[in-house]
Amino acid sequence: MRHGKKLNHLGRKSAHRKAMLSNMASSLILHKRIHTTVAKAKALRVFVEPLITKSKDDSTHSRRIVFSNLKDKNAVSELYREVATKVADRPGGYTRILKTGNRLGDNAEMCFIELVDYNENMLKEAKKEVKKTRRRKPAAKKADEPVAKAPKVEEVKNEAPETDAATEEKKSEE
Repeated sequence: MRHGKKLNHLGRKSAHRKAMLSNMASSLILHKRIHTTVAKAKALRVFVEPLITKSKDDSTHSRRIVFSNLKDKNAVSELYREVATKVADRPGGYTRILKTGNRLGDNAEMCFIELVDYNENMLKEAKKEVKKTRRRKPAAKKADEPVAKAPKVEEVKNEAPETDAATEEKKSEE
């Protein structure tokens, strides 16, 4: 039975697991998207989302707590400068897991884990859906109104400029 078992040990000792999650979280913050297995991504989500929540409060205490988990100064500064400002109004759910299929070697489920506010393709689709509106005239009015015909456009002949040989031939004929 798995009563109270909230942590996936991922087949590693605790020190190895903590180091791996720290490295993966730093990579996720720096690159905004990483490719990994689904099990590691789910464990990483539990690890990194509280750190992003702590980064909303830019105090010395919260920076020290985040640094003690990440152990990478560049990742911490990136988290506080860019990521925290982008997710400031979001109440949670900072990461997204996109499954990509199985790995060829061992058939492990693979996926991308990414920061939600940094995927431009998904953001564009969400904005496009909001702007969609259909406006048309009611069917009754449409049938009553006569259809206006488009005016005919006269063809304009584009005459090519005469070449020297063509002008000489005309002169010789005259």
